[in-house]
Amino acid sequence: QLQLVESGGGLVQPGGSLRLSCVASGLTLDHYHVGWFRQAPGKGREGVSCISKLGKTTKYADSVKGRFTLSRDNAKNTVYLQINSLKPEDSAVYYCAGDRNPSPDFCAKIPLTRRYELWGQGTQVTVSS
Repeated sequence: QLQLVESGGGLVQPGGSLRLSCVASGLTLDHYHVGWFRQAPGKGREGVSCISKLGKTTKYADSVKGRFTLSRDNAKNTVYLQINSLKPEDSAVYYCAGDRNPSPDFCAKIPLTRRYELWGQGTQVTVSS
């Protein structure tokens, strides 16, 4: 069964950090570009970042640039999202998604949700004092 599973979310104070993980099973993750999205209550799903299959390209939304860092360890079938300087407005469910699109430019811009073929179930991030 093809699966992406997120973990690492939790309750953190403003200014704190978290590292989210997206672990793949049943597939070879280096065949997939991986994106991270977030969805706050009552809002649409927002794309925040994308990393290409071999990690050569990363892209971040303006709202998170400089605070979020993507990396991937294909040997562990895992993509990481390091989140620093957390703000209350970062509170949301965070999802990872994968797609096998053959284009090396897939992550040149933040891809829309409909471009991804595989999704995880999400992990909650709450930023509050």
